[in-house]
Amino acid sequence: MTDSSELVKRLPNDIGGLPADSIKRVDHELEPWEKRCHALADVLDFHKIINTEEKRCGVEALGTEMIGKLSYYERWIVAFANILFRKGILTPTQVALKMKEVEGRYPDVH
Repeated sequence: MTDSSELVKRLPNDIGGLPADSIKRVDHELEPWEKRCHALADVLDFHKIINTEEKRCGVEALGTEMIGKLSYYERWIVAFANILFRKGILTPTQVALKMKEVEGRYPDVH
């Protein structure tokens, strides 16, 4: 079997049996933005905008490289944005404008 055929058979989060570093288990308090992200997921699900299956597929669609670089909740945020763009609920311009507005609230933070 070729290397590329193995990639096609595995989803980005399907890493069972592959060599990897040991898992570092660290309990930590969620950051405020992570709590808001989790609450957003609950709201989107409650209002039937994005369900759990769409979120899972959205994260998997990010691909192995991006999944490996983003934190757990960063993956959620990117997946939510992509799903909302695809559904026509949000546009990238709207998100960019909101981000600029929020950044303006904290001029000393970069």
